[in-house]
Amino acid sequence: MQCYEELKARGLIAQVTNEEEVSKMVNAGKAVFYIGFDPTADSLHVGHFMALCLMKRLQMAGNRPFALVGGGTGMIGDPSGRSDMRKMMTVEMIDHNCECFKKQMSRFIEFGEGKAMMVNNADWLRNLNYMEFIRSVGPHFSVNNMLRAECYKQRMEKGLSFLEFNYMILQAYDFYMLYKTYGVNMQFGGDDQWSNMLAGTELIRRKYALDEGIQADAHAMTITLLLNSEGKKMGKTVGGAVWLDPDKTSPFDFYQYWRNVGDADVLKCLRMLTFLPIEQIDEMDKWEGSQLNTAKEILAYELTSLVHGEEEAKKAEAGAKALFGGGADSANVPTYTLKDEDFKDGSIDIMGVLVAAGLCQTRSEARRNVQQGGVSVDGTVVKDIAASYKPEDFEGEGRLVKRGKKNFVKVVR
Repeated sequence: MQCYEELKARGLIAQVTNEEEVSKMVNAGKAVFYIGFDPTADSLHVGHFMALCLMKRLQMAGNRPFALVGGGTGMIGDPSGRSDMRKMMTVEMIDHNCECFKKQMSRFIEFGEGKAMMVNNADWLRNLNYMEFIRSVGPHFSVNNMLRAECYKQRMEKGLSFLEFNYMILQAYDFYMLYKTYGVNMQFGGDDQWSNMLAGTELIRRKYALDEGIQADAHAMTITLLLNSEGKKMGKTVGGAVWLDPDKTSPFDFYQYWRNVGDADVLKCLRMLTFLPIEQIDEMDKWEGSQLNTAKEILAYELTSLVHGEEEAKKAEAGAKALFGGGADSANVPTYTLKDEDFKDGSIDIMGVLVAAGLCQTRSEARRNVQQGGVSVDGTVVKDIAASYKPEDFEGEGRLVKRGKKNFVKVVR
């Protein structure tokens, strides 16, 4: 199976400008492509994970990746899929975050001469002369078309600022500059970026036709957003994002996040995110019941190994089995069985769990621990004091509730 056909089989491709041309280029290793990463934090997170895996797959097939960090566009903030404006960051914060990205990306793609390259759009965006820029680029954009774009829809409900309105133009200009400077002929990104990506291909076509009198073809392909069976973006927990930085989300917690995905989502995640042979995953389609737990363990191990290395993946797997799977240390894990009276109105909040299980003496102490990020349930940090659970949430294997690094109780029902 060739590269493009495998991307389709794994359910990764959402939209593409010219499938015949794109598939030929990808399969022949002729794609010089880029994916953009706006530096909104000092670590990449699970939301970036699929894009990084795509870059790795394409590079393995002989294509050349460009990782574009948004030192320029990050000063505006992508409005796609948001109901409010992003927090404004200082130039120093943006530059620091950009520096943090390359180290994490290096685990997935190989940088070097003739290999992957990292570029920063601050190099051409921060020093733009506004009048020259708007005269050169502005005539190629229709405001009517821009206002109909999917990327602006949610912001239009509360009021789209002129600052954010510029984002599409700047992203399109990025593609133009990469095409002109490095010969980048494709852009890949999440499906919520389709409007911005089309704007880039159109700007390239129009600018080259007007300025050079020649035809220039650039292509775009979006990858399927990583959604769970309920249609919600994966990689988010009650405590916030699942980070790729081990200091923000430990390898054990990262492992536990994937170990606890829903039954309906595990095979989709295996196809989209792991590098296991597609035939092996197809065989798992027949699995059911307890076999799905085995599939989740495979998923968690493969992804933890990708992000943190095989040694950390083995440690996380061993730790999880010891705590939940009857391993040698499982007898040392204290267990608390929730009683009917622990549930008020059919549920118990996180503070009630901590007090009932003996991890905190009072609800006030429990509240402080939750607000300070010192509490996790099955490896996921809980920072919302209103987080609540039903009796069925603790049935079966129960839940590992931790306060700090050393105090933990297996809570069952």
